[in-house]
Amino acid sequence: MKLYVGNLPWSITDADLNELFSGVGEVTSATIITDRDSGRSRGFGFVEMAKDAGQQAIKKLSGHMIDNRSLRVNEANEKPQRERSRF
Repeated sequence: MKLYVGNLPWSITDADLNELFSGVGEVTSATIITDRDSGRSRGFGFVEMAKDAGQQAIKKLSGHMIDNRSLRVNEANEKPQRERSRF
């Protein structure tokens, strides 16, 4: 199950995100999304874990406070396929 994690503090790292979600269940991957030009965090990321653990993480960590920020955790929506230009 892929989870979207929003409203993250700028200082959080992939390892921090992994550690936070590991308290709920085994994490397959944890990635903070960064700006391609500056390399700075964009304030959100994605965590992959088993479905049962993911559902528990949503219940347990949604609203969890880190650095005075309330996390938003929910199931990630798949990115829609963009139609390629033929020109």
